[in-house]
Amino acid sequence: QVQVVESGGGLVQPGGSLRLSCAASGNIDSIYAMGWFRQAPGKQRELVATINILGTTNYPDSMTGRFTISGNSAKNTVYLQINSLKPEDTAVYYCIAFEKGSTSPHWGQGTQVTVSS
Repeated sequence: QVQVVESGGGLVQPGGSLRLSCAASGNIDSIYAMGWFRQAPGKQRELVATINILGTTNYPDSMTGRFTISGNSAKNTVYLQINSLKPEDTAVYYCIAFEKGSTSPHWGQGTQVTVSS
C-alpha cells in the first residue's frame, strides 16, 4: 500500500509563489507516476501536473507556464512549484500516486492554498 501526504499550502498574496510537497511512503517501489490535482470551491477536481519515474512531466494546456512539477526520488517526494499566484488558484491541492497493480490511484488528504491580499 502507498500513502501520500501533502504539505506546503497556506495563504499567499497575488503574484507570490509557493512550493507544495508530497511525500510518499509504504510500497514506494511500486509507484510509477505521481501528480497533483486541485479542486476549487464549487468546481470539479482538475489535473495540474504529473511526473513519471523517468522524470517525464505532463501538464494540461491550462496549467503550462506557472506550474512546475519535480521529483526527488531519494526523498520519495514530489514537488509542485506555483509562481505568479492568482486568486483563481485558490483550491485544495491533492497529491496522487499511481501504483503498479493497483486498480485505483492513492490520494492524499490535500493541502489548502489560498491566494488573497
